[in-house]
Amino acid sequence: MEERSLALTFDFGTQSVRACIFDASGNCLALEKRKYEPPYYSPKPGYAEMDPQKYLDYLYECTRALAKKHPELIARVKGIELDCFRDSAVILDKDHKVIRPMILWLDSRMADCKEKLPLTSRLIFGLVGMSKVIEMNRRRTMANWIKEHEPENFAKIDKYISVSTYFIYKLTGNLKDSPSDMTGHYPLDYKKRNWYANPPKHLQGQIFSLRRDQLPELVDTQRVLGCISEEASKISGLPTGLPLFAGGSDKSCETLGSGVTDHTKCAVSLGTACTIETVSEKFVHPLPFLPAYPSVQKGVYNLDVQIYRGFWMINWFLKEFGAKPVQDIMMDETDPSEFNAHLFDINPGSDGLIVQPFWGSPLDHPEVRGSMVGFSDVTTRAHVYKAIIEGIAYELRQAGEGFTKRLKRKFDVMRISGGGSLSKEVCQIFADVFGIPVETVQTPETSSLGAAIGVFCSLGVYGSAKEAVEAMVHVKERFEPNWKAHEVYNELFNNVYKKMYPALKKNYRYLYRFGLKAHQ
Repeated sequence: MEERSLALTFDFGTQSVRACIFDASGNCLALEKRKYEPPYYSPKPGYAEMDPQKYLDYLYECTRALAKKHPELIARVKGIELDCFRDSAVILDKDHKVIRPMILWLDSRMADCKEKLPLTSRLIFGLVGMSKVIEMNRRRTMANWIKEHEPENFAKIDKYISVSTYFIYKLTGNLKDSPSDMTGHYPLDYKKRNWYANPPKHLQGQIFSLRRDQLPELVDTQRVLGCISEEASKISGLPTGLPLFAGGSDKSCETLGSGVTDHTKCAVSLGTACTIETVSEKFVHPLPFLPAYPSVQKGVYNLDVQIYRGFWMINWFLKEFGAKPVQDIMMDETDPSEFNAHLFDINPGSDGLIVQPFWGSPLDHPEVRGSMVGFSDVTTRAHVYKAIIEGIAYELRQAGEGFTKRLKRKFDVMRISGGGSLSKEVCQIFADVFGIPVETVQTPETSSLGAAIGVFCSLGVYGSAKEAVEAMVHVKERFEPNWKAHEVYNELFNNVYKKMYPALKKNYRYLYRFGLKAHQ
């Protein structure tokens, strides 16, 4: 493959889509971005739905602009890879037409699941302590909600696919996808990177109410999913026949694009949802009952723990406390710089104000609610703002300590990406809370960079992800821990934060049951 070959990437985020062209040194040579207007519709409070074709229409605007502005670059593109937000299913009928608007991952509706699982299954889940996790997974599975509330649509389902699969289908004509893109509520055996052979009969597969024939074909990473069809070429402006390679989810690509190829490093993403990730060649549960996920990197798994409403909380704060005219608190372009500039006017630990950042429930503790503890007469909205950032860092540190315990090795460095990484103050707080250096890389488009790495590995330009990262990922800035601040954070983390859930769990469980009754 000639050195001048280029990679084209499509990055579908919750708020916008980006089409980027990268060279083999990791330079973004061209970028087109389109913000969704609106990012989704809310037929009812807490709902989030969208016609998946609208996302694709925004992508086509990007690709047509690239083809018009940079025809010489498009001519050098030898492969495409896309990454996409996770856990958002599209349902198709027998003619492969969309039956209803897709339900996004951030939708808060839940199935009732009044129909119980078989007694034997319930006993087994109870014996191993999985009952609550299974209950939450069943209730969060949109197939179960559709089955209960829209039985006529459920009966029409011929294919139940990820939104990434829909994009691949419209671009190539093939209903295929990568196992990495199936992160979420699907009957996938994550260790084997394939569907359960007979989901309705499988102990864990049965919770999703889906059959094997309703699921798409899975293709290993770095293999060809299909090529740009004549129909897609006419709409997109891209050449017919360009190969589209199997890639991975947005978070998996973001981890790779941050330069994390082994468990000596961790990646933190500070976006709408916040995550901490690392990779392992062994299948390791990052938390009890939470599986590792197939990575965009060949032959490894992603350990991934997510704060469901992560830096979403910053926009929530700006709307509710910052007197900002935020029309949609999910938007990621809201500027918090005036608050960031004063983060170090507040002492580490926010003068004793601590936030447990669960404005959305974690998988391993579905009953948990968010909390703020330690208000006093010195508390200001600046304290609340800093405490939110510290609380996110505390929770990700707790998850990271679980990783290192299971992998038997501490992290040497953290790579941060996402909107929060644009703030030097936020990066410094994470270095201080974790007590390890924090680094950012040459581009904020780390998901796109990770997808580009996948393309060059698929083309054979690089023999491994590690080799590609050495050539394509470059450290831009490094933040060393302030050890005095770290001592303060250590004290609060060990003596307060880690004890908050055990101290409050009975109250959380009561409120969880109270909420279930309120929605019945």
